[in-house]
Amino acid sequence: MPKIKAGMLTINYETFGEGEPLLLIMGFGMPGRAWLPRLPRFGGFKVIIYDNRGTGDSDKPDQPAYSIAEMADDASNLLRALDIQRIRICGFSMGGMIAQELTLRHPEQVIKAVFGCTTAGGESAQMENPGGGDPLRMASFKLLATDPDKAYEELLPMLHPAELLELRPELRRDMLDAIKTAPPTPEITYVRHWAAIMGFNAYDRLPQIRCPVLIVHGDRDIGTPIDNAYILKRRIPHAEMLIVPGAGHGLESAQPNWVSDQVAAWLRG
Repeated sequence: MPKIKAGMLTINYETFGEGEPLLLIMGFGMPGRAWLPRLPRFGGFKVIIYDNRGTGDSDKPDQPAYSIAEMADDASNLLRALDIQRIRICGFSMGGMIAQELTLRHPEQVIKAVFGCTTAGGESAQMENPGGGDPLRMASFKLLATDPDKAYEELLPMLHPAELLELRPELRRDMLDAIKTAPPTPEITYVRHWAAIMGFNAYDRLPQIRCPVLIVHGDRDIGTPIDNAYILKRRIPHAEMLIVPGAGHGLESAQPNWVSDQVAAWLRG
């Protein structure tokens, strides 16, 4: 993946395909290459993936916490460095928070936006563990830095419903196969990203969004329950919604490729 100076940081990014530019924004602690299994579904776009600060080969600023606003500005600076004036964006989970903030902070850059399995943040956020206080879950996140196989085994119930894991055991290896091609995420990054998530709050500002928005959510998501999707819809009345039956936080798992195909079709429209 090439690197480019974007604002104060050096950002690691990669492009795939030809067509209208599309920025895919990865979530909590994951490098951009975690998008690789989904890229074939986005034909007709010039897809840009990149490593958020603290992940992959992007810079890892030494500060107590990161913020969603900083990461949104990183994305905006990357687009400016690449001389891209306007773009479609899609972010899942923490990436959906970054996508919200990018749309709010830099509306002139965003043509259309997809917010997937995410929350408006603040007191409105409906989370599995209100206040972020589950030390066992955070221990699993930190374990991703040293023993990703064990960590994913512990985190799988949040990502996928149990009956789905029985039907599709390959889900245990798909994400690992993708992210193992990138440098491991340092343990401290998970702490900094979690602080960003807990400090995020776009609730009061969401009605300012004017571009077309698609909200995507699994109806079996226990990590970020589906109530969050309805909160986003109430705050962005013109937004469209796509509810994925049987899907947990790992949106693609219940109906392989269907979500990406629906999202890609909406972005092309």
